[in-house]
Order: sequence, then C-alpha cells, then structure tokens
Amino acid sequence: METETLTVNGVTIAVVNSAEKITTPQSALDLAVTVKYETGAQRIAIPKKLLPEEFFILSSGLAGEILQKYINYGIKMAVWGDFSRYTSKPLHDFIYESNHGRDFFFVGTREQAVDRLAGAAL
Repeated sequence: METETLTVNGVTIAVVNSAEKITTPQSALDLAVTVKYETGAQRIAIPKKLLPEEFFILSSGLAGEILQKYINYGIKMAVWGDFSRYTSKPLHDFIYESNHGRDFFFVGTREQAVDRLAGAAL
C-alpha cells in the first residue's frame, strides 16, 4: 500500500494513493488498521476508485457497514472523486448528511479531503 503521511493543523492524516480495493467491511477495517499501524493516523483520505460501485448503491448496505465500523474504531475518512454521475436521491442525501457530519466526507479533490479531515472535530 502506498500512503503519504501529512500533518496539517497538528493533525496526522494518511493519504492512501494506492491499495487494494475495499470490497467488504472487513477489508475497510483492514485498511484502517494497516494505515494506523504504518502511519499513526486515524484520519484517512482515499480516492473514490478504491470503493466498489456497490458502495454507492445504498440498498446494498456496504456503505453503512463500513461507516459504522469506522465510527466504532474512531476513524475519520474522506473520499475524493467525481460523484456527479450518481442520480440516486438517497445517495445524494447520504453524501450531503455525511459532509455535514464529523466523521466521513465526500469531496471533489485530494486537497479538499485533506482540508476536511484537518478541520474535523475530534
């Protein structure tokens, strides 16, 4: 796995540049544990390409399970990429609500992901 560790506003953030695709809640947790072990970071930024399309079909339950695992383990995550092709109202609502929370964010760029994680409350 290729990661870059940044410290912004005194907060350690791991930017994952390449890794195996997250396909299950367990693989999401494995990613977080590996990142924490290698970098010490509990805030992770990943590109959208690491998530399967199933993640963006809310009825699959994958997004909810992954978010719940991360919340339980105190992990904050930002996903960057283009989400404009998705037309599902529930998904748009989910992204909106996530972006107004404190733990999980969907943004357009890597820089926005780092900024959101650096500013997220503990």
